[in-house]
Amino acid sequence: MQIRLSNPRGFCAGVRMAIDIVDEILDAMDENEKLYVYHEIVHNRHVVDRLKERGAIFVEDISEVPQSSVVVFSAHGVSPAIKEQAKNRSLISIDATCPLVTKVHAEAIRYAKRGWQIILIGHRNHQEVVGTYGEAPDSIQIVETPEDIQYLHIIDPSKLIYLTQTTLSIDDAEIIINALKEAFPEINAPPNDDICYATTNRQTAVRDEAPDADLVLVVGSQNSSNSLRLTEISKAVGTPSYLVDDVSMINPHWLEGVDNILITAGASAPERLVVEIIEHLTSSFNGELIEESVVDEGMFFSMPNSLRNYLEGKDITVEGEVQ
Repeated sequence: MQIRLSNPRGFCAGVRMAIDIVDEILDAMDENEKLYVYHEIVHNRHVVDRLKERGAIFVEDISEVPQSSVVVFSAHGVSPAIKEQAKNRSLISIDATCPLVTKVHAEAIRYAKRGWQIILIGHRNHQEVVGTYGEAPDSIQIVETPEDIQYLHIIDPSKLIYLTQTTLSIDDAEIIINALKEAFPEINAPPNDDICYATTNRQTAVRDEAPDADLVLVVGSQNSSNSLRLTEISKAVGTPSYLVDDVSMINPHWLEGVDNILITAGASAPERLVVEIIEHLTSSFNGELIEESVVDEGMFFSMPNSLRNYLEGKDITVEGEVQ
């Protein structure tokens, strides 16, 4: 069995930044201090479990955070209402929102202030979409499928723009965008593509590489939107694909008759999980790793000012960028 690794794969700059923020705070805290994280910092079970072991407490409601405590907002972003709730509880809020998600928030705010209507393409219950919608609920309508378009209430088609969830399938988004353009020829596109570079790069790689494989394994958690999209893309080009949290989820029956396997990982999946799968396949299924490398996507994000301010209060200096 030949084992090939898709590139790029694994952590993106936004995920790495968010995880490092939590680790930095935990390192800086005294033994009697507690750190709370609103929602999973990123959608990966192993990442969340490791941070829990370090002492991070994950909550689904701001009311669960004691007054005046430190809380980190997840990489997916939150609505202004959540930030206001945190302020009312005198919480020290550290914002780990991915800057590319923040960009979509800023676009929603800007166009809402202009009096435009906004079509937000994405999964209605995904935390990122919930946060973006909360920036301008009176101006935003959510579209999950082309069928949703018929229910839109559009006042002035010339003042209409679409925005997208950053982790969508490029192909699925394009289908909805084309349907919107057919229904509303005057609809405007965002100034820059909202689907993030990491999502685009990983999907493009799998689309190109999956046809040459007998099986694709995607490392990532079930609630990771970008990981799910990778499995869908593989299946769309005709290659069976499975989403696995780790090596323990691999079913030996999947590997029957497989001579060439491709492994990739969602943007929130640690590379060590990929390594463990490779070791399992080489030791138990006579696998041979053809190439071992990770593409450097060259993307860096600065740490948020909220973290800098917190650490400065503890006389700690934080590094300027996270890759």
